[in-house]
Amino acid sequence: MLNFFDGIKAIVLGAVEGITEFLPVSSTGHLILLNQFITFDENFTKLFDIVIQLGAILAVTVYFRNKIWPFGKNKEKNKKILNIWQKTIIGVLPLMFFGFLFGEKVKEKLFYPWVVALALLIGGIIILIIENKKKTSEITSLEDLTFGTAFFIGLIQCLSMIPGTSRSAATIMGAIILGASRTVATEFSFYLAIPIMFAASTYSLLKYRAALSMHELSLLVIGFMVAFFVAFSVVKFFVNYAKRRDFKNFGYYRIALGVLIILYFLVK
Repeated sequence: MLNFFDGIKAIVLGAVEGITEFLPVSSTGHLILLNQFITFDENFTKLFDIVIQLGAILAVTVYFRNKIWPFGKNKEKNKKILNIWQKTIIGVLPLMFFGFLFGEKVKEKLFYPWVVALALLIGGIIILIIENKKKTSEITSLEDLTFGTAFFIGLIQCLSMIPGTSRSAATIMGAIILGASRTVATEFSFYLAIPIMFAASTYSLLKYRAALSMHELSLLVIGFMVAFFVAFSVVKFFVNYAKRRDFKNFGYYRIALGVLIILYFLVK
């Protein structure tokens, strides 16, 4: 039988994952912080965090389904989509390489609230610095994005291995620095998320697979579904947001949250 309070935990964690996964605020950082107060058994918590991440991946895949499927009837469109996927693969290679080499070490040494707080704070300041600089966007469509630029965005994405940095923030801000418009930077960030998150989640699922009770299975289903529907709404919101506004508000949020976390652990 499903425990009511565990069900509430699953809903809260799934909602936080869905809200934060694709915004430049760090979903991993938020989950690490939230797990200080809301958590399950240690091994099940690791599995749960992976499954709700899969819900978020499915959401972005469904949202962009017409832009990421390269086998439709329109051959010209298929060719453009395949070209974007080639750039995406180039973009994810650095993180997959460094993640394979150092991923476990990073989790062992850096997955702590104070690291998250500092990364949120520093990342917020960097976002404000980038947004306050006047710049001209040379890359106004994904077709304009070169393979070289995609690779360098991928290198910058490696900073997201530090919890609290945010994969979304690293890729979007990195793309903007390299000349992409906010719209292009945001959309390419979504493309990069699909293979890298799918690969990381599949690896982690194989690592933490275990026999599940009906209670645990029910919690996974709840968390997955909540993460999917919340993430789908957030992706839709963020795509429209990036077309009209800058990302300063996310910078302010990161700074405020980082300071609050530091103060909390200082007085705790």
